[in-house]
Amino acid sequence: MIQPESTLHLISDFTIEVFGGYLENDPSPPHCRVSYGSFGQVFQELLTTPAPKSTNQDAVVWTLPESVIEPFGRALDSEEIDASDIIDSVDLFADALLTYSKGVRSLFVPTWVLMPATRGYGFLDWRPGLGLSELLARMNLRLATRLSEVPNIFLLDAQRWLQVAGGRATNSKLWFATKVPFGNRVFQEAALDVKAAILGTMGKAKKLVVTDLDGIMWGGVVGETGWTELDLGGHSHSGEAFVAYQQTLKSLTHRGVLLGIVSKNDEAVALEAIDQHPEMILRRSDFAGWRINWGDKAQNLAELIEELNLGTDAVVFIDDEEIQRGRVREALPDVTVVDMPSDPSTYADIVSSLRCFDTPSLSSEDRHRALMAVTERERHIVRKEVGSLEEWLAELEITVSAYSFRNADSERVIQLLNKTNQMNLRTRRMTESQLLSWLKDDAHHMWTFRVADRFGDYGLTGLVGFVIKSETAEVTDFILSCRAMGRRVEETMAHLLVDRAYAQGGKEVIAYYQPTPRNAPCLRFWMDSGFESTGKHTFRWAKANGYSLPKEVSLVLETT
Repeated sequence: MIQPESTLHLISDFTIEVFGGYLENDPSPPHCRVSYGSFGQVFQELLTTPAPKSTNQDAVVWTLPESVIEPFGRALDSEEIDASDIIDSVDLFADALLTYSKGVRSLFVPTWVLMPATRGYGFLDWRPGLGLSELLARMNLRLATRLSEVPNIFLLDAQRWLQVAGGRATNSKLWFATKVPFGNRVFQEAALDVKAAILGTMGKAKKLVVTDLDGIMWGGVVGETGWTELDLGGHSHSGEAFVAYQQTLKSLTHRGVLLGIVSKNDEAVALEAIDQHPEMILRRSDFAGWRINWGDKAQNLAELIEELNLGTDAVVFIDDEEIQRGRVREALPDVTVVDMPSDPSTYADIVSSLRCFDTPSLSSEDRHRALMAVTERERHIVRKEVGSLEEWLAELEITVSAYSFRNADSERVIQLLNKTNQMNLRTRRMTESQLLSWLKDDAHHMWTFRVADRFGDYGLTGLVGFVIKSETAEVTDFILSCRAMGRRVEETMAHLLVDRAYAQGGKEVIAYYQPTPRNAPCLRFWMDSGFESTGKHTFRWAKANGYSLPKEVSLVLETT
């Protein structure tokens, strides 16, 4: 797999080259090419230096609060300060960041911290209007509120980096000699968080956790002891640890991460334990799918991933046996395999510390993804009971609602643009501000699609964008979430695309497919779509009678 890249510009009021070194030399993705702003010239960089326009340009602005917020520097000297002056200074800094963010893909801003040796006013330090800790918390909260105005700025928790570093967080001698305020461990943690954040903005966050059962979900072997004798919950410290592990996985589902099981077990026995054990946090309805049998785990994992229509690079695998982890690493190298020690008391912390689930936003569709996965399993059960695809689609009773772009849907639209890989014509990545700017042109059009069937609502799963150029409609975006693929929704979108393009004066529709390592399913659709292939990866529709709406789908068109 080709490693994603980021060109990362660092702006700071202290010597930051150590941080840049960790970013460039850490082997984990993405690969970062780092450049540096002028030392200590933070406002000058943000306000006078033209921001780069590259689509893979990111930036980090890391400052000390006393350097960029002058009244706070006086507060550190125990002077009496008007808090409103502090907030006004924070607003000026936020304005500069907001301006700079227009020229980069993503801007990351570490929060302001007090150095560990700074005690401020001692036990009065959280007294409102007096303490430094209370004042700095207000400053960070104000900054967070202001920066939330745009979706491509992300505030990062620098305090956690200092906590991880502990006694190695700072070194006064290093500061006086080189103007480096933090120890190497702080910069190392910061680099890992920034790289995880960049991956998240690229749509590379993991979407599925697949877990073993015996020794991971509970203590003991369920096939030997039965579910009543498992070590889970109760007054056992290890039993409580297994419950904590399950609770951690459960919390991931609330963030849109799917759960799966791959286990060497008898399926009926294992599912009985999941259904019946009173201390189970996770139940059958929490899992998008499973493979519980005595077959090869790597093969079972591959089949489950295919069933859920995901790529192997979107998956995390957890198993307590080293031999099974090694087998999966060898067979499926793009899967993230987590090394688990023998002590279950560490399991919850290990999963909680994983950065691979970090995403730039969290929509309603994300929070309900686990429920959608359960209803998807019900759809597959019906699929096995009917004889043909057409009969299955008729049983589903699919309704597609199409809307001209609405601002209320912008967060989800940005997710589809930046995270969808398989059914994506051009893989055009955009920030919200770039999208809104693009839509200001009267020749630019975008439609969104919500899908539902008798089992439930898929949510906002698709979008089509096109540009009218004279009498030609050029397709800029044709995107559909994997959970709705293969159900005539693609043909419904093509119908709406042609219909709306003709309504805008177009007499032909042209779609240029841009290949990526992940979007081969999109090419297969267009090759079978009925559009005329006019060259390599170019498809054209110029028939006067439009594109037929699939009979298996009901289309609801909302034009307001």
